[in-house]
Amino acid sequence: MAFSPAFPVRSLDDVRRLESTPLEDSMNTKSTYEIFVHSAEAFGDKTALRFLKTAEPGDESITWSYNELLKRIHKTANMLHGLGVGPQDAVSILLPGCLEYHLALWGGEAAGIVNPLNPLLSEDSLVELIEASNSRVLIAYGDNSDTGYWEKTLSLMAKVPSLKTILRVAPHDEKPENSGALPEGVLDFNQVIESQADDHLVSGRQIEPDDIAAYFHTGGTTGSPKLAIHTHGNQVFTAWASVQLQGITQQDITINGYPLFHVAGVLPGSLASLSAGVEVIVPTINLMRNREIIRNYWKLVEYHGVTVISAVPTALGALAAVPLDGADISSVTFCRTGAAPVPAELVERYQALYGLKVQESWGMTEMAGISSITPPGVASPVGCIGFPVPFSRYKIVALDASGEPSERELPQGKAGLILAKSPNVFPGYVNQQATQAVFTADGWLNTGDLGFVDEYGRLNLSGRAKDVIIRSGHNIDPKMIEEVLAAHPDVELCAAVGAPDDYAGEVPVAFVTLSKQGKARQEDLTEAELLAFAIEHVHESPAKPKLVTVLEVMPLTNVGKIYKPELRRLAAKHCRYNSSSSLKN
Repeated sequence: MAFSPAFPVRSLDDVRRLESTPLEDSMNTKSTYEIFVHSAEAFGDKTALRFLKTAEPGDESITWSYNELLKRIHKTANMLHGLGVGPQDAVSILLPGCLEYHLALWGGEAAGIVNPLNPLLSEDSLVELIEASNSRVLIAYGDNSDTGYWEKTLSLMAKVPSLKTILRVAPHDEKPENSGALPEGVLDFNQVIESQADDHLVSGRQIEPDDIAAYFHTGGTTGSPKLAIHTHGNQVFTAWASVQLQGITQQDITINGYPLFHVAGVLPGSLASLSAGVEVIVPTINLMRNREIIRNYWKLVEYHGVTVISAVPTALGALAAVPLDGADISSVTFCRTGAAPVPAELVERYQALYGLKVQESWGMTEMAGISSITPPGVASPVGCIGFPVPFSRYKIVALDASGEPSERELPQGKAGLILAKSPNVFPGYVNQQATQAVFTADGWLNTGDLGFVDEYGRLNLSGRAKDVIIRSGHNIDPKMIEEVLAAHPDVELCAAVGAPDDYAGEVPVAFVTLSKQGKARQEDLTEAELLAFAIEHVHESPAKPKLVTVLEVMPLTNVGKIYKPELRRLAAKHCRYNSSSSLKN
């Protein structure tokens, strides 16, 4: 059966009500492949995926129905099986936002294990990830626009001897006669799948929940990338739980602008939607990095009748600068964000400009993309990330002196480190040593996030354990500095980190970018004025920043998170704090 919400979730009691039915009865689906079989049975010729060729409303788009999608998944899985890909074999993916990405993902998981790659990583990192996954096949984009996909692919062929086959995905507008001769070891993706059976898995594979579905690289915002293992059971549970808490149905239409190498785009963004009959719009190959998509976003919402909006806070911030210009967005019933803290000022702007309540969620790669969700219609303060997904358990513990989880559990309302157990908690990393470091001795996942449980049973985030600034033994939440600077009318983005200090260990410093639509006097706005503003409004004395630096561009990850490791590097490189309390550049 396709997934559908059992009833609207509005309280923790509703979550517990979902738990009153055994999970195996509620979620009688073993694999992501079965999700697409059930969706084709339930939704047939209804549009599953719509690819926008351009950012202009009304321009031609490419659509696949649920039936067509399943047929193409069968063809892709059967083609990979014919290339020798089995349940223990990985297929790496290096693609932009395109329809074929869904074939690589779901056909790849039906045949073996998928390993989606971030195209903005260095070649050395890509080589490391392909070798760690032991991939023999790479599905890659045959064009050099934007990030030089094909040039990178040819270089990877030379650097990774284990890669036996490259499957080239042609751009949607490429004419066959313009593709040119393909190098040895390279096949045309669309040509080789065409002759495959489209109504069943030739392998006869019976996929079990514990079978490995994917390797997702993580650690890009906190350190060296690691390959996190997802089972089919992990991913199916994420889809089911997302449908229950978000209440999405086949009447919904969403724009998925997240990149598909990231769990947010693959699981809550795609798999959950496609498990419930939602129409998923892919906004050109460059997704939300396409400035024209941002410029036309509200017009696209009106034209396509979009009901669900989801984006990271930085993308929502960019959209907040786009006027409606007469666009009717009354079709929108749910606006969700996640992946990073959302500024209170941005939430207020969305309410004032668009009449939309921004609902926060929380997820991580190690929990297959979703951990808690604020459902539609639930009022919540900024920082509240909603109700834990059903059948999950959390506990809040104090940090020990070295910043690791202690055994001291904290009471309701008290912030500490969040530990988790849930059906979508991953089994570990490919590197077993890294796995040991992320689980406690008694099997709880160390999420690395700080937060508390409120009186309604909702989770609330306070920050990242690694982001805590420790000044002379005083733990400073950077959020209290960031919220103050975000309220300044000329600040667009801001982040606070710790600068190394021989005396205090760390002192707080902040980095900002200025709004391009701010006041005319912005050219004369000095860092000293911003620092004075922060010092005046940050009420906790140790948290008052010692420096505010204006950047031309804020360092971001490819999914729009502020990249704090780079800010910490800048702080360490450019800031020295001595015993006379004089911070110098």
